Amino acid sequence: MPETPVIGVLALQGDVREHLTALATADAVARPVRRPEELAEVDALVIPGGESTTISKLAVLFGLLEPLRERVRGGMPVYGTCAGLILLADKILDPRSGQETIGGIDMIVRRNAFGRQNESFEASVDVAGLGPVEGVFIRAPWVESVGAAAEVLAEHEGHIVAVRQGDVLATSFHPELTGDHRMHGMFVDMVRAKVRAKAAAGAR
Repeated sequence: MPETPVIGVLALQGDVREHLTALATADAVARPVRRPEELAEVDALVIPGGESTTISKLAVLFGLLEPLRERVRGGMPVYGTCAGLILLADKILDPRSGQETIGGIDMIVRRNAFGRQNESFEASVDVAGLGPVEGVFIRAPWVESVGAAAEVLAEHEGHIVAVRQGDVLATSFHPELTGDHRMHGMFVDMVRAKVRAKAAAGAR
């Protein structure tokens, strides 16, 4: 059925299994994506946390970086958490050598802005349209600023931690680690609307 979207999870690094579980709980068909041919078969993609520099280098190694950029430019819905948020930024304030982004959101991000691994924490974040959501912040980035096309969905302690631009969604935190799957539900709803619109356009 077109109402059941197929959503991939970029499976190069990070908590892939938790995202697959959260997406399945939100009534999507969830698949790991490691190769360009697997990317071509999904309606949307989740980019998990991990180390953003490592993920970008692995994406190049697996031949995925340019196909990812092309799909995002073409309107594929994407949701990035933590490192995924960094990869979806059009600009990184303090990039490491060789680090590239996929882009998709007109925002500037700061890596590891909330501190090191031992300063990780869990906090309730008030997300527009959802209300309080429990999020885990692990070496988390924050968004320094956004362009006119980007919508700020949440802030924590005065810093932007959730952003949406069109069909691209990004959070500084990890909702997949808490058992609260409403962020994934929001994303699945975005994807389902896109799939329905595409199907309706094809039926005309």
